[in-house]
Amino acid sequence: MIIKLLLISSLAVAALVLIRGKRSALSLLMRRSLTLGAIGCGVFAVLFPSTVTQVARAVGVGRGADLLLYALCVTFLFVSIALYLRLSEMHDRYVELARRQALLEAEILAERDRSRIVGA
Repeated sequence: MIIKLLLISSLAVAALVLIRGKRSALSLLMRRSLTLGAIGCGVFAVLFPSTVTQVARAVGVGRGADLLLYALCVTFLFVSIALYLRLSEMHDRYVELARRQALLEAEILAERDRSRIVGA
């Protein structure tokens, strides 16, 4: 039963992150902290696999491998959301850059046309 609450709450947090969308210094700090925590949990799981099985049974999962699978699925969801947000931000920057470039080229062409008319 505990695993269901953990999974549902993590999915709710993922939905909030996706809806909120903006990247900030706090989100960067959280992402780095969670990454270091995941690496630490991975090292712990490699060194003490029987403890992972005990934790899995404590939260209502039969095997430690199943618990790791659930954790990897949630982690993959957060990574996918982070990549989506980053690509969306890069796309917005690219569009803004293209617009600025088009306006600058239009100004240059207009100035060139004005100088031809005055010089003729």
